[in-house]
Amino acid sequence: MSADPLSDALAVADARSVLSGAFTAGGGWAVRLHGRDRLKVIALLRGSCLLARDPGGEVLKLAEGDIVVSDGRQPYVLCSETGVEPLESGRAVVDPATGMARLGAGEEDVTCVSGHIDLSRDSGELLRRALPELIHVKAEVAEAEALRWLVDQLAREMRTRRAGVEFTLDQLAQLVFVQVLRVCLTESDGLPPGWLRALADERLAPALRLMHADPAHPWQLQELAQAAAMSRTTFAVRFKEAAGVPPLTYLLNWRMSLAARALRQDTAPVAVLARSVGYTSESAFSNAFKRAVGVAPRRYRETVRS
Repeated sequence: MSADPLSDALAVADARSVLSGAFTAGGGWAVRLHGRDRLKVIALLRGSCLLARDPGGEVLKLAEGDIVVSDGRQPYVLCSETGVEPLESGRAVVDPATGMARLGAGEEDVTCVSGHIDLSRDSGELLRRALPELIHVKAEVAEAEALRWLVDQLAREMRTRRAGVEFTLDQLAQLVFVQVLRVCLTESDGLPPGWLRALADERLAPALRLMHADPAHPWQLQELAQAAAMSRTTFAVRFKEAAGVPPLTYLLNWRMSLAARALRQDTAPVAVLARSVGYTSESAFSNAFKRAVGVAPRRYRETVRS
């Protein structure tokens, strides 16, 4: 692995951003966005609208250029105003020429694209637990300059529909999600305890980078505390407050996430895999993996591949 925990976590979670829909709207309109246990991304390319948790939740005003990421577990309604009966997503008529749906009967004044983040069945929780239920990145945020450029490119690709448009849209959607996470790192107060919040802490980040750069190393608390220029006690307390778990528990969980990904993707013997995450004994690794995941490594590999 690298010394870049953000890239590592995205790779281990098998995170893949997919653009799944787009629409224009005008007049009175509303559409229900179902929670499907996947991270949901909404980018407002033009105009303004409201976003409300369904049913009867807090209403959030979205402006042109804003981006929202939800954890996918709650349904939301995107609308011109509250009180409009929402259309179920997927029921709107799609223009075959543009691939965009049309909502409302008034003059078009809103353009929106939506997508989702596909995550692996288990390691995706590593990413999901690090994020708040809803992230709202406003267009005027200074750190969002790159996001505004990406959203503009999304709009241009959807208008021109040039060759390779589907592939390009998915790649842009992937970059949008990465940039949203980067913005989160600059506004960590809203993050729940987890690896992303720990990474946002400049004092803790060097220790995280060490663990990610060499997960097989038998890291000791003193080594990690020295990297963070803190005493053992201060480091341990600060790390747990930020990450939600003690440093060595974080290391154990990270090793198991790496192992699960290797078992899903590689054919290397379990003994080789065990050494790659710091275990000299296959039996010790198997016991640790079973405690963390619930099944033995070989059984896990058989199950995910079937």
